[in-house]
Amino acid sequence: MPDGQAVLSWLHIGDLHITRAAEPNYRDLQRIVALVRGLPTGSVDFAVLPGDNADDGTPEQFRLVRDALRPLPMPLHILPGDHDFKPGTLEGFHAVLGAERLPKAVTVRGYRCLFLDVVSAGGGGPDFRLGEDQLAWAERELALAEAQGQDVVVFMHTYPADLRQGAEHLCRLLAQPHVACVDMGHTHYNELANDGATIFMATRSTGQIEEGPPGFSIAAVDGRTVSWRFKPLDAAWPFVLITSPADRRLATGTGPAHDAARVVRAKVLSDTPIAAVECRADDEAWAPMHPVPGAAAMWQAPAPADARRLAVRARDVGGNQDEDRVEPAGPGWVAPQRVARGSDADRIGAWPERGIHDTQLGPNRNGRHW
Repeated sequence: MPDGQAVLSWLHIGDLHITRAAEPNYRDLQRIVALVRGLPTGSVDFAVLPGDNADDGTPEQFRLVRDALRPLPMPLHILPGDHDFKPGTLEGFHAVLGAERLPKAVTVRGYRCLFLDVVSAGGGGPDFRLGEDQLAWAERELALAEAQGQDVVVFMHTYPADLRQGAEHLCRLLAQPHVACVDMGHTHYNELANDGATIFMATRSTGQIEEGPPGFSIAAVDGRTVSWRFKPLDAAWPFVLITSPADRRLATGTGPAHDAARVVRAKVLSDTPIAAVECRADDEAWAPMHPVPGAAAMWQAPAPADARRLAVRARDVGGNQDEDRVEPAGPGWVAPQRVARGSDADRIGAWPERGIHDTQLGPNRNGRHW
């Protein structure tokens, strides 16, 4: 198992749909930035905007987004969405917002992170496409990552199955064992899907929100164990995310579903010092966890291999507390049947403790027509 220093983590701020500074979603974005400014340096590796940053793709809207994001204390990677592409060009996305041109590959903590552009090859709106050049690039990057022993995380605006060009090719690439997860926006609701090989994660939008309160998600990859949890904006720090072992809902055929020498490990985020972190197996007594040497905001402790439930709780010096729980895939765990086609067909269903309600309340499924 990894030693805890090689745990990749990122903060995902859902589709912004910024129009004017006076709108609630712009104030929510400013609140999110203010909330994460207090985190210790290096406690999260980077932040991601998954696309649909400016609702109409205008320079004025991109300028608002740029100004609100300036105080972010960590690297930022920005994807384009169909709303950013409304003018038929991404000129403002690059020139005003300052977003890099995609695709691009970045290696962080030994993981290859691939950022894709699914809008430029299309005709606008939901005409999502990956052209032949970008597909060939992705294939080369995945082959290079495999040759170098790197696991891969892919970032794109929407589910691969939504592509009108390149979906089948991309799904074949994503089915490779060293592809841990795909992180997306577009849905407007929180959702996790597990196709048996790869985890697909979508975070609730910040603008045009219907499912619940605004916030952001924290995701992590610990070896090939993927974890994800949503943090509502009005919830105080600290924040706990168990990164290992895998919850049974996120166990795949390519990761360690069961480890006889189990360690429970967690990312603990706070803008004030942490007083104590503890873990508990089933109904046993709480036991202390210890910081992982050389790894910011990571804590770990031994845990019994036969535990049916594991919980981690953290308390800061102000007395605020948070708790996360997983149900590990034990030795008798059998993976469910999967559709495995890069869509929401393999969604795991409701998981309220992680912020997933399985409502699919958003304009792309059951919500309003914005």
